[in-house]
Amino acid sequence: MTRIDARFAALKAQGRKAFVTYVMAGDPDREYSLALMKGLPAAGVDIIELGMPFTDPMADGPTIQAAGQRSLAAGGSVTATLEMVREFRRGDNETPIVLMGYYNPIYARQGGVDRFLSEAVEAGIDGLIVVDLPPEEDAELCLPARAAGLDFIRLATPTTDDRRLPMVVRNTSGFVYYVSVTGITGGPAANAAEVAPEVARIGKAAGLPVVVGFGISSPAAAGAIARVADGCVVGSAIVKLIGEGRPVTQVLDFVRSLADAAHAA
Repeated sequence: MTRIDARFAALKAQGRKAFVTYVMAGDPDREYSLALMKGLPAAGVDIIELGMPFTDPMADGPTIQAAGQRSLAAGGSVTATLEMVREFRRGDNETPIVLMGYYNPIYARQGGVDRFLSEAVEAGIDGLIVVDLPPEEDAELCLPARAAGLDFIRLATPTTDDRRLPMVVRNTSGFVYYVSVTGITGGPAANAAEVAPEVARIGKAAGLPVVVGFGISSPAAAGAIARVADGCVVGSAIVKLIGEGRPVTQVLDFVRSLADAAHAA
């Protein structure tokens, strides 16, 4: 059982939904980013999605694109991201951490996939979301990651029909990330009434928890989506505050308000 499996089992026993946050590693710098990351569990975060900075993030809107640029300017990299995780694990060995990003920085790094997976496991990573590797390319990273003991979390979208869905969930583990709206991060608001039947359909096909992200930017929205899913993800709304230069304590207060709403669902 991975940390992700254990966390969902514990939440189910408590009758609670999962609250997941996305933050970019190294944004706006290592010190701030690490302090924020260390504060997330106490603010109610069940799973941390940690972005790996990349120069061409095709699935991300302007807010997260800017976060990646800030991180890269401050020395952000795959290596720096893994070092942040190692530091986090010195004080927290329970909170699941999922790396979210793109395949190029993994593939292009010296040592490639094998080195990346070895170091990710050693650092304390629990799962991967790599948005530009479709199921047809599972041999590139998904299957080696599963063999190394990491969950490989796949995205399903409003355009993932019943013919495509079995392939999408075939090698998925941990949970399925349902993208509630078409487009990029930071886009239109998610609609709980539209999300609910998709969550049921995907959960039945996958036999896994379904967590919904994109278009959730307020406690009310987090609560509404959590009521119809196994959990919700908030990213851009948090990253926006970081980009505005808000102090870590203020960002964590906002995170806590989101977590409280999701857990009350």
